[in-house]
Amino acid sequence: MKLRLTTALIALTAAGAVQAQENILRIYNWSDYIAEDTLEKFTAATGIEVTYDVYDSNEVLEAKMLAGSSGYDVVVPTSDFLQRQIAAGVYMPLDKSKLPNLANMDADLMAGAAAYDPDNEHAVIYMWGTTGIGYNVAAVAERLGEDYEVDSWSLIFDPETSAKLADCGISVLDAPTEMIPAAMNYLGLDPNSSDKADLEAGAALLETVRPNIRYFHSSQYISDLANGDTCVAVGWSGDVFQAQARAAEAENDVEIAYVIPKEGALQWFDMMAIPADAPNPDAAHAFINFVMDAQITADITNYVWYANGNAASMSLVDEEITSDPGIFPTEAAKAGLWASTVYDARTDRTITRLWTRVKTGQ
Repeated sequence: MKLRLTTALIALTAAGAVQAQENILRIYNWSDYIAEDTLEKFTAATGIEVTYDVYDSNEVLEAKMLAGSSGYDVVVPTSDFLQRQIAAGVYMPLDKSKLPNLANMDADLMAGAAAYDPDNEHAVIYMWGTTGIGYNVAAVAERLGEDYEVDSWSLIFDPETSAKLADCGISVLDAPTEMIPAAMNYLGLDPNSSDKADLEAGAALLETVRPNIRYFHSSQYISDLANGDTCVAVGWSGDVFQAQARAAEAENDVEIAYVIPKEGALQWFDMMAIPADAPNPDAAHAFINFVMDAQITADITNYVWYANGNAASMSLVDEEITSDPGIFPTEAAKAGLWASTVYDARTDRTITRLWTRVKTGQ
């Protein structure tokens, strides 16, 4: 009887552990990329507890996804990385019967995302934006003149111009698949080219301004811009607007602005997807559907200052955000945007080698 009781207790304990595990959602998302109360509201609505980890580069996420057994239920890759990860079998198809809030999504933006994920089979837009230039208005004016118009990549890629800003601090993203194409575009080359000579030219341009760059990082620039520790950053639109908001809250006399350069810029989509080996896909679907609620999406955009793909949320987004051309670009600016390129393995190796050379000078 004692043995049977012990066995029964073990079985009940194991069942309870499984049930507890099933009530946990594990999310891996970009840093500084969700409203303060989103996870709390999700748990209150569903009873599902959330473990939330962050990263600041697609390369870090990709390494975990390709290795498998990440333990995450929802991840947020950028569209070009998503495309090749889908080809590698990393993500499961979405069960759209569990996503009624898909009806809230903007059809045109979802069609744009479908270029990376046909029929939006594996992922839903979380946020989208551009990669442009954030800058300290007063610091740039002090060094380049009050009448200098910040509207061009020359602020970064012209050696004489960037040299005048080196003392107050220039940072660029640690993202070779964004920085090298931006340099290529400035040179008049196709930013989507995978020609080795074009990639070499983009890297060579970056090397000429390397002495003027303080650091390569994909999240540190938010606080550094806000605190006045740096004055120019190549960054993601919403991150720069977060820096702007932080500076305003701190009342530290730092004014931050963001510009989509006149030569053009990268447009990207960050996509919510479910790993093929996700421990809790039901909870993952519940979270994705929850985020697509109009109010929840609006809350996130109002907090992180990134554009979203949720048409139903737009009336709930602050007018200060919807009217800002740095967040929701004008039609003229849209004409100069380019989409991410998905590179083959050989080109990836070339870009990695070139980026190491740019960063190290070797």
